[in-house]
Amino acid sequence: MNTPMPARASHATARMEPASSLSWVGSGVGRRTAFLVLGALLVFHTAMSKESAPVAAPPAPPVEPPVAARKDHPMTWHGETVNDPYFWLREKTNPDVIRYLEAENAYTESRTTQEKAFGEKLYAEILGRIQQTDLSVPVRRGAFEYFSRTVEGRQYPIHMRRPVGRGKAESADQVLLDLNQLAEGRPFLGLGGLEVSDDGNQLLYSTDVTGFRQYTLYRKDLVTGQTGAALAERVRGFEWAADGRTVFYVTEDEVTKRSDKLWRRDLQGGKPELVVEEKDELFSLGVSRTKDRKFLVCGSGSTDTWEQRILSSAEPQGTFRVVIPREKGHKYDVEHRDGLLYLRTNRGAKNFRLVTAPVGSPTQWTEVLAHRSDVLLEGLEVFERHLVVQEQREALTRLRIQDLRSGDWREVTFPEPVYWASASGTPEYGATHVRLNYQSMVTPQSVYDCDLGSGELTLLKRTAVLGTYDPSRYVTERRWAVARDGVRVPLSVMYLKGTPMNGTAPCHLYGYGSYGLGMEASFSIPRLSLVDRGMVSVIAHIRGGNEMGEGWHDDGMLMRKKNTFHDFIDSAEWLVAQRIVARDRIVIEGGSAGGLLMGAVVNLRPDLFRAVHSAVPFVDVMNTMMDASLPLTVGEYLEWGNPNEKAAFDYMRSYSPYDNLRRAAYPAMLVTTSLNDSQVMYWEPAKYVAKLRTLKTDSNPLLLKCNMGAGHGGASGRYDRLKEVAFEYAWLMRQVGIEK
Repeated sequence: MNTPMPARASHATARMEPASSLSWVGSGVGRRTAFLVLGALLVFHTAMSKESAPVAAPPAPPVEPPVAARKDHPMTWHGETVNDPYFWLREKTNPDVIRYLEAENAYTESRTTQEKAFGEKLYAEILGRIQQTDLSVPVRRGAFEYFSRTVEGRQYPIHMRRPVGRGKAESADQVLLDLNQLAEGRPFLGLGGLEVSDDGNQLLYSTDVTGFRQYTLYRKDLVTGQTGAALAERVRGFEWAADGRTVFYVTEDEVTKRSDKLWRRDLQGGKPELVVEEKDELFSLGVSRTKDRKFLVCGSGSTDTWEQRILSSAEPQGTFRVVIPREKGHKYDVEHRDGLLYLRTNRGAKNFRLVTAPVGSPTQWTEVLAHRSDVLLEGLEVFERHLVVQEQREALTRLRIQDLRSGDWREVTFPEPVYWASASGTPEYGATHVRLNYQSMVTPQSVYDCDLGSGELTLLKRTAVLGTYDPSRYVTERRWAVARDGVRVPLSVMYLKGTPMNGTAPCHLYGYGSYGLGMEASFSIPRLSLVDRGMVSVIAHIRGGNEMGEGWHDDGMLMRKKNTFHDFIDSAEWLVAQRIVARDRIVIEGGSAGGLLMGAVVNLRPDLFRAVHSAVPFVDVMNTMMDASLPLTVGEYLEWGNPNEKAAFDYMRSYSPYDNLRRAAYPAMLVTTSLNDSQVMYWEPAKYVAKLRTLKTDSNPLLLKCNMGAGHGGASGRYDRLKEVAFEYAWLMRQVGIEK
C-alpha cells in the first residue's frame, strides 16, 4: 500500500513487519510505525537498566500538586471570545514551562513511591520471561538472508545479513546497522527505515535523535563499511531505483510536518531534483516499489482519497505518470505482475475489491475479487505465480491464496477463536512460500512459512517465553457487547483459568477507535503480569477502527465520532452486566487518539472507571484543530472535521476533553507524555492536567509524567520503554487493590 498514514495514529498500532524485512521505511499505511498496544511489541524490546553515576541527594518531595499560572489568552472562534489561561504552556522554550513540567514530574515521583517499588518488581518479572539475546527469522532477498539480533544488556537491535547457504555460521554474518553504536551518547534514537540496493552493496537508512520524528537520511557502503555524510533532512520515506545509484525520497514541510515533496538524486555526483510536489494540504506523499521491483510508486493520500503514480525503476530519470487521476472518495493502491496492474479499489466497493488492468490502459478493469459487504480486503501480495490477500471479517484476519495459473483459491486456517495473523516479510517476487506472522492473546508471536502451492504451514519460530509460561492455563475468547444503538461491538478477552466470573474480577480495558486502524488481539508478555494477578484483559474493538469493515471507520469519525466513546462505555457496562468484571474495578488505557477516547469517556461517565492511564493524549481538540500551522491539523480535517465550519466546530467542541472538563469527581488518572512528541504536543496533556486540578472534587490521584527526552512512543531503548510500561501497569493495578 502506498498511501501515507495519519501520524497521530502511530501510537496505536502494533502491526509491524518482522525485524528481518528488507523494506523498513515507515512512510506508508502498509508499514505502520509500531508503538504499543498492551505492550505487545515488548516481546522484542526489553532489557536491563544501565549503571548510573552517583548523584546528589534530591530535594524533599513535594506534598502538594503544582499549580500552573493562569495567563489570559483570549481567542475569537466563530464570533465567540474564548479565554484559555493555560495556552502559555505551549511555549516550549520558556523556562517557566520546563520548570512546571519538572515540578509535575517531581510531584508524581513523590506520590508513587509504592508504585515505583511495585514497578521494579514487575520489570524484573517481565524481564525474566524474555529471551534477551535472540535472533529474528532470516528473510531471503537476492544473495543474502537478512535478520536482526538482540543482545542482553543492549537497548537496540542489530540489523544483519549473511550469504544464502552459509547456515548459521556467525563468521559469515555482516552487520548492516548496529543501532546501539548509533545511539551512544544520545538519550533517544529512532530508526525511520532501512533499504538495501538491488545489487546488495549499499544501504539507505534514516534516524531521528530527538523523538520529534525528524529523520535524517544516510547511505552506507556495505562493501567498505563506510557511511557518508547526511543525504537529506526531514525524510519520511525512500527507495532505490534499479540502477543502485538513483535514490527517491520524500521530505516533510518544516512547519506542518506534512510529507509533501518527492525528490530524485543521483548519488554519483548529482544534486537533489524535485520530482513531485503535493500542494493540497489534505494529502501527503509516500514512496515504495512493487514486489517485482519493476516500478517505483509514489502514493498521494488523504483520509478518503488515494492517488498513485508509477515510474519504471529501470528508467529513474523518467517521469512519474498517474495511474488513475484522483477522484474524491476513490481510494486505490497498486501492484504489478507480468504487464498487469493489480488495483485494490473502493470504487463501487466500500470494503474494496481487486481488479487488474494493463499497464498502458489502467482504466480497463478485469475483476479478480468482487466486493463483499461483510469482508474488508485489507491488502495483497503479488508473487510470480500466486496472489495472497489479507481480509478482515468480524474482527478476525483471514488469509487466502490464489494460484494465478488455475485461478483456484485456498484459505489458510488458524486454530484459535481470537487471533491476529498477517502476511508480511516476503520480499522475493519468485518465492514459493509466503512468510506469515501469527499470534493470539495466549500464543506468542509465531513465524510460519506457508507453501503457496499446498497451503501447508511450517513453524519457523515461536517467540520464547521463559519460566513456567503455559498457554493452556489461560482463556482467550471473543465476546460481543451490545451498544446503545443495538450495534454489536467485538471484544477480545483474556484471563487466567479459575478467575471468578461472578462480577468480582478487576478489568483492564483498552481501546483506540480512530483512523480506521484496527486493534490486533496480539500477544504481550507484560500483559501476563496483569492476568496472572486475576485481572481480565479486554480489547474493545470500537467504531472508528476497521475491524468490521470500512463502515466501522465511517461510523466512528467526523459527525459520528461519539459512537466511538459510546461503544467503549457500553462495552464496560456490558462486561459488568454479564458479571465478567466488577463495576468498581475497571481500569482503562489508551494512547494518542486513544487518549482522546480516555478523556471523552471520563467526562461522560467518570463514575464508571476506577482509574485511567491516558498516554500522549489528544485532548485539546479545539486548540489543535483550529491551528492550521500545527503538525497534522489540516490533513486530519477529514477524520475529525474542519472546525472552521460551524457545524463541525460545535460537534467537535461538544466532546473535546479539555473543553468539557467540569466540576465533578473523576477517577484516579495517570497522564503520560513526552516533551519532543510531534504528533500530540506535550502541552495538550499538560494543559489538561492543569485545568482538571482546578475542577476535580475528589481526592483521587491526578498525575502527569513527562519524559523530557523522548517522543510520541516514549523511550526509544527497549529496556527504558519496558520500565515505563512496568510502572504504568503497577500504578493501574494498585488502584484496584493489587499491590504485589
